[in-house]
Amino acid sequence: MLPYPEIDPVILQLGPLSFRWYGFMYLAGFVSGYLLVRRQIAVTAASPAEREREFYLLDALVVWLVLGVVLGGRLGYVIFYNPGYFLSHPLEIFATWQGGMSFHGGVFGTLCAGWLFARKHDLNYWQWADRVIVTAPIGLGLGRIGNFINGELFGRPSDAPWAMIFPGGGLVPRHPSQLYEAFLEGVVLFAVLWPTRYKNWPAGRKTALFFMGYSIARFVVEFFREPDPQLGFVVLGVFSMGQLLSFAFFLAGLFLWLTRKA
Repeated sequence: MLPYPEIDPVILQLGPLSFRWYGFMYLAGFVSGYLLVRRQIAVTAASPAEREREFYLLDALVVWLVLGVVLGGRLGYVIFYNPGYFLSHPLEIFATWQGGMSFHGGVFGTLCAGWLFARKHDLNYWQWADRVIVTAPIGLGLGRIGNFINGELFGRPSDAPWAMIFPGGGLVPRHPSQLYEAFLEGVVLFAVLWPTRYKNWPAGRKTALFFMGYSIARFVVEFFREPDPQLGFVVLGVFSMGQLLSFAFFLAGLFLWLTRKA
C-alpha cells in the first residue's frame, strides 16, 4: 500500500478568497488547449489575413466554450447524478464551489456553445470542433489530477500494492482511479488524437474519434472507480451511470464517424 500524498487543495488563501488546485487545473487545461489550437491555425491558415481572423474568432470562441463546459457540466451532474437532491434544494444548483460536475454534460455544453458560435459567425462547425477536440485530453488529464489532489472520485477497495487510503474513503485501501483516468483519458487519448490534427479527414471524424476513445477509456476505468453513493450501480447491478453515459457517447461517436464523409 502507498501512502496518500495529502496535498492542501488550496494553493493560496487571500482573506475570503481561496485559489484551489482543482480550479487551477481547469485553467491550465483551457490555456493549453487555446495555445495548441492557435498553433494549428498558424500552420494551416492560407494567408496572414485569414490567420488573424481565425485568431480573433478563437479568442471569442473560448468565452463561449468556458460557459458551455461550466453550465453543461453542472447541469449534467444535477440531471444525471443527483436530481432528487437538487429538486429539493434548487438554489444549490448554483453552488459549483461545493463540487459536482459531469464530464458528459460538459461535453454536451461545449458542443452546443460551439454550434451557436459557428452559426452566429457562419463557420464550418465540424472543422472547428476537430481543431478543439484534439487538445481536449490535456484538460481531462489535468482535471483528474485535480480530483486526486482533492481526494475525491476515488476507486473501489483494492489489495493492489499501489492502493491508497483516501481521507473520505474510510480505512480501506482503494484504487487511485483518478490517476488511471488521468493516464487513459489524458496521456493515451492525447497520444491518439494529437497526431491526427493535420490529417485530411472528413470534418467531424476527429471529434467522433474523441467520443469513441474517451468512452472506451472511461468505461474501463469505471470498473475500478467507486460508484456515486447516491446512485450505486444503475444497470444490472454491475454498471455505473458513468458507464451508461459512456456507452451512449460511444454510439454517438460511431454514428458521427460513419456519417461524416468527404
